Amino acid sequence: MGSDGEGSDSAAEWCAVALDHLVADRPEAALTAARRAIALDQAGEWAHRLASLAFERLGGDAESVQQAVREAEQAARLAPGSWQARLRLGAVLRRVPGRFREAAAHIAAAGRFAPEEAGPHALAGDLALLRGEHRRAAAAYLAALHRDGAHAGARVNYGLTLLCWDPPRAHHDPAWTIDPRETGRARRALEVWSRQARLLPAAAIAVSGALVVTGPLPDVPLGLPGLIVIVLLGSLTVRQARRVRVWSVVPVMLGRDRWLGLSVATAGIACAAYTAALFVPVADPLWAGLAGIVLLNAPALAALRVLSEAWRGHPVRALAQLSMAYGERTARRDLSVTLWIVLARVWSVLVALVLTALVVHPAGGLAALVVPYLLARVRVRGGLAGLGAVRADRWLAAAVALTCTAALACAVAAAASGAAALASGGAWPGPAASGPAASGVAAAAVTPSGERVAAWAWRVALGGSAAVVVVFLLRAVRAWWRGAPGPWRASLIMAEPAMEGADPPVTLTPEVRQALTFSRDVVLACAGALGPMALAVGAVTSISASGELRLIAGEEAWEAAERDPRVAVFASGRPHPRLWVEVRGVALADPDSDVLRVTPKQVVVGEYPGRHQRR
Repeated sequence: MGSDGEGSDSAAEWCAVALDHLVADRPEAALTAARRAIALDQAGEWAHRLASLAFERLGGDAESVQQAVREAEQAARLAPGSWQARLRLGAVLRRVPGRFREAAAHIAAAGRFAPEEAGPHALAGDLALLRGEHRRAAAAYLAALHRDGAHAGARVNYGLTLLCWDPPRAHHDPAWTIDPRETGRARRALEVWSRQARLLPAAAIAVSGALVVTGPLPDVPLGLPGLIVIVLLGSLTVRQARRVRVWSVVPVMLGRDRWLGLSVATAGIACAAYTAALFVPVADPLWAGLAGIVLLNAPALAALRVLSEAWRGHPVRALAQLSMAYGERTARRDLSVTLWIVLARVWSVLVALVLTALVVHPAGGLAALVVPYLLARVRVRGGLAGLGAVRADRWLAAAVALTCTAALACAVAAAASGAAALASGGAWPGPAASGPAASGVAAAAVTPSGERVAAWAWRVALGGSAAVVVVFLLRAVRAWWRGAPGPWRASLIMAEPAMEGADPPVTLTPEVRQALTFSRDVVLACAGALGPMALAVGAVTSISASGELRLIAGEEAWEAAERDPRVAVFASGRPHPRLWVEVRGVALADPDSDVLRVTPKQVVVGEYPGRHQRR
């Protein structure tokens, strides 16, 4: 048989070809091979699982997702005890609006059938992460990594939980039965209204303020134009409100997406301040305060968001997880964004130290030496040594270099100010004597050399700190222009399940089938109410083509299977007396056929010792 399966009449061989195509990221060819396998064996659940995965990878359109769901449901119908079929069905159902809880149930069943596997735990963590349940997601990812330390998807997404990452649609709970397009439309309307409700009053205040500065002071500064702005705001509010069709969930949406809620709340505050400013004389200090609320509303919210997102989560611990999965493309992208988050933290520390040295006392500038130390600690604790992650982003490397330069310059300025003061026999000067305001270019020529060094060092510290902001903005504009990931939290993405539910099922050899079918000593080992127990099985009525066993057993076995579906079927005596077979799998009751259906997970074959071995 060729690499494309030509000339084969075996469904298993076509499934192997489909799996190879999926690994090589060729979903169209994989779907063709899976359909050939389905045509050869309608009862083969493996082919349906592969077809579902191929449909899912073909694209995110609704038709492909529905086809993937149908194939996965057929696989679960053919093998209800297969943990891989349940995992595949759960993985694709989470993409269907209104079926998130059903997906969670199938993934939980997969974890119950195969708790030793990492896949069900990792996918359960994905569901929790999509709902914003970071603690629950972290516990699931740690369970997956405990079982498989090389599970790249679990490691990347665990790094996101450490960052307290919010999904792109943080306003929408995937468990809601509401169409996410409806909540997305409502979110868009609220965002547009909040933006307009801040922009129009701010523009009106700015124009009226400019007129007040250039002309006489009016009694009512906004006058008729201010009332016109109020009317425009009312019409815009009505227009956006008509686009919201799910007002019943809007309060919950605002609570789930805290920045959306804060944006709407601050926009309302800006409108209220503007309305109050209509009736306050411009000479009243209250008018200046109201005008400040309207004008500084948006910049203050943006600054608060930047600082809040920079100091949220544990980015250094997240770097350690992402660096272990650096071979994955998603891990490299998320690691680069996380480095920008860490740099934002370090930069904010540097700015605080520089301002403290300038405003309070220059001695505080010596503490800026902690900044290079912090960056070195991040490199060690984040596992970045040898990865070249900083060098891969030239803008990031430039920002790191500027931050270190500014920190060293701040420390040099503080030390030079102190040395000059001690050399003159005085006390350490205050900020007014050594800051940038104390010495221009002309004054530097007549001051002592220590003061000149301090003055230039302060300039380098302030300039370097400002240059970091410029580099960040240029990097952000470049990313926006190219449509590439930017240096912000919104660029973080989850790692998608790669090949979950695509592995081949356990096959039973003819020897094992004969032993299970004709043996008179068939025993079912299961979990009883008081512990493990072994029960005699009436008979193995049949074995399907996929290897599923159908057993006739008593009520005690049925109750044990409901308690814990993991069982083991033991048979011996066929085809020769010393042969024994143990099939470990998942048992589910089938009331329609009055049998227990056991889906194999592992098969062990052995022989009893002969007479010459008994000693």
